[in-house]
Amino acid sequence: CMNHMFPASYAWGNFSVLAVGIWAIAQRDSLDAIMMFLTGLLLTVLTDIIHVSVFYPPNNYLTDVKRFSIGMAIFSLLLKPMSCYLVYRMYRERGGE
Repeated sequence: CMNHMFPASYAWGNFSVLAVGIWAIAQRDSLDAIMMFLTGLLLTVLTDIIHVSVFYPPNNYLTDVKRFSIGMAIFSLLLKPMSCYLVYRMYRERGGE
């Protein structure tokens, strides 16, 4: 998000999922909040793959800041499946089926 390499939908999607995640942690007894967080995480995995594949810059336009930004986006994408698993375990602990 710091280099404006991706469109605004990348930032809005990830920050809104972060906000829902904070809500899910604050509402300890809500199954709906944790389910919305899990669904949002799964959707952002798909949209992050699309954003990285479509908006990856060519090599001659790849500056250090852009390289760092794309690296952090890929690192975030690689951590999301583990986050989904942990959120699913939290969902099961709260009584989800």
